[in-house]
Amino acid sequence: MPAKGYLSQSQKENLQKALSESKNPQLTQRILMLLLMDDGKSYQEISDWLGCSYRSVAYWCVHGEPDNLDSLKDGRSQGNYRKVTEEYVNLLMDVIEKEPREFGYEFGRWTTARLSTYMEEQTGIKLSGEQIRRILNQKKYAYEGLPRIKMRQA
Repeated sequence: MPAKGYLSQSQKENLQKALSESKNPQLTQRILMLLLMDDGKSYQEISDWLGCSYRSVAYWCVHGEPDNLDSLKDGRSQGNYRKVTEEYVNLLMDVIEKEPREFGYEFGRWTTARLSTYMEEQTGIKLSGEQIRRILNQKKYAYEGLPRIKMRQA
């Protein structure tokens, strides 16, 4: 654990400025961790004061770089990007309007798992059946009885 006063004056000022401008509560908390650590507080004291876990404080105090605010952001969100495009959704809407037999399938009803497989073959974008279900719900489609998909009446 760094000693009291390990931040330079410019680092401290940058963190304080970022703290006042931040609209992200997680980023605010992580900046506070660094500032409190610079003030000589222990991980346990910081944890108690912020009401978060000791483990979180230890992680962010070690991995957070005062000169790089991006290091205080959660890296998990960097990999989350939206796979689905408007073209994908439009194709999905066209597909569910048709019977599976029109595409050469022997089954007579679409399920989200079958839609997922078909859409992956057509677009190369792999989504789970649950993700397909969420898209359909957003577009006001829902299951009425298993496994038939119908237009929801608004």
